[in-house]
Amino acid sequence: MDRFRQSLRRVQIQNPVNEGNGGDVSEPSIDGDKGLPLRSLNDNDTEDQEPFMGVKVRRKASLHRDYAGDYINVESQPFLMKILEKQGDRQVLFADKVLKFTASGKMKRRILLITDFAIYIVDPLLNALKRRIALAAVDKLCLSELSDNFFAIIVPSEYDLLMASTRKTEIVTVLVDATRSTSEYELEVVLSNKFEYHAGAELVKEVEFEEVEGGVKTRIIRK
Repeated sequence: MDRFRQSLRRVQIQNPVNEGNGGDVSEPSIDGDKGLPLRSLNDNDTEDQEPFMGVKVRRKASLHRDYAGDYINVESQPFLMKILEKQGDRQVLFADKVLKFTASGKMKRRILLITDFAIYIVDPLLNALKRRIALAAVDKLCLSELSDNFFAIIVPSEYDLLMASTRKTEIVTVLVDATRSTSEYELEVVLSNKFEYHAGAELVKEVEFEEVEGGVKTRIIRK
């Protein structure tokens, strides 16, 4: 717990830099970090049962937060309900706005929906579904060991997702629990301050994290 108590900073992305061969990115600023008490999805779980408890340097706000699941009131948004109904999904485990990194390095605001069967990426400006990924297609999740908002969803059969959210802890927990409930395998959570992801079919990038004074420096490099 000493490592967690040392991490009292609130780091945010402010001025994203589009990279050619590489670029430095600070931490993303996303609506909705309330700093509420932490509660596991399963009331019988303890904190050390979370996917990266004991290794990840947790933010103070992340250590004291309730998990609400739906932060955008999906039922009140007809276009989201239409998307889910078309795919036959009804149980929403998580819904919130996130930042998604495109292949070119730009950041786009998206709605992330997680159901008991799939991950949905929705464009809130166009009210359009951009991508649906079956949970069974997800191989692993990649995160740093530092206090940041970034996470990558690795999908070997397609291409990967790099996103940022102040609710990363909850997203990871929901994905691990949902995969465990619907399949016979445990979703792997890889913690490293340097990892690769496929930003496109033939585009590999590397994300590097470095703890600096006042926060965490993130660098995205094209391989």
